[in-house]
Amino acid sequence: MKRSRVGGLALALFIAFGPAAAKSGEEVYKATCAACHATGVAGAPRYGNKADWAPRAKLGRDALVASVVKGKGAMPPKGGDPKLSDSDVKNAVDHLLKAVR
Repeated sequence: MKRSRVGGLALALFIAFGPAAAKSGEEVYKATCAACHATGVAGAPRYGNKADWAPRAKLGRDALVASVVKGKGAMPPKGGDPKLSDSDVKNAVDHLLKAVR
């Protein structure tokens, strides 16, 4: 009987503290990216501005994701939020690209 209680406790802890679901691109953008990309701070391509994003979009999604994960120019790795997962970053990049298509 003790085993089932321990197993139940382990499952409850995993559910409570296990891997979090990826955030939506819009959530990540609003919480992390908008600080710079809404206005173009430090040369950041502005959200929804096709001219700003055209040369970056040509690089492709994977290259953009890699740039965000590693950081580029004035942008720190993961936009300054080290807690973001790679899935969160991908969702944010998709959100930014969708705004210029």
